[in-house]
Amino acid sequence: MTAVLSGQLTEAGVRAALGAVVDPELDEPITDLGFVRSVAVADGGTVEVHLRLPTSFCAPNFAWLMVSDARDAVAAVPGVGRVVVQLDDHSDSDLINRGLAADAGYVGTFGHEAEESLDELRLTFQRKAHTAAMERALTALLRADPTLAEADLGEVTLADLPPGPTTDALLQRRAALGLPVAGDAAVLVDAEGRRPDRAAVPMAVRKARSVRISVDGNAHFCRGLLATRYPGAQDDQVPRAADRTVLPLLLDQKVSS
Repeated sequence: MTAVLSGQLTEAGVRAALGAVVDPELDEPITDLGFVRSVAVADGGTVEVHLRLPTSFCAPNFAWLMVSDARDAVAAVPGVGRVVVQLDDHSDSDLINRGLAADAGYVGTFGHEAEESLDELRLTFQRKAHTAAMERALTALLRADPTLAEADLGEVTLADLPPGPTTDALLQRRAALGLPVAGDAAVLVDAEGRRPDRAAVPMAVRKARSVRISVDGNAHFCRGLLATRYPGAQDDQVPRAADRTVLPLLLDQKVSS
């Protein structure tokens, strides 16, 4: 990997920028998932990035989001001039790569096959990411405090959460949705910031847990598919965070699994 030098465009700097690009369905950086196949930095500020996905038939709209987000992230790196982002080995690689190079946009690239916009799709997955992050934070709190019952979670505020990556992730996802991030804000809310009635708290927690399990399970599955499709790709994957377990966390009898 190119060394990181102050004020100089490097491969490491480009990869760091790509770390802000997430798979919309899996809510993990494409760098952690191993989706970045290669990064090349040439004289004059030209950067070429190749991406790969777990299968050749991954949803084209998801693929477009990641490829276009990757291009925008790299273009914003100081010192970058020309940016080339290529999606390899996908059924729509040629179409996506031509559309991106021509700056045609998603609808301009896919024509009548495209939805009106990907904004609603992106918002849908931002909401799911928030729900999963919320459940992780609340479950971690339950595990750390044996006196806390599931029914009490409706009263938990952001200030009650311990500092750390789990809380940081929740705050980031709340900010993306425009939800309050002040310490007195309730943790257990829906995507519009509405709190459930106390009697509905256990069901709200269980629904959030089902979303989290789905997101984490899909991410685990896709990591395995990528490593199967590209032997050695697992070496490019960052181990998953400890709070991103595939199976339901086992708590005491106060909490359903």
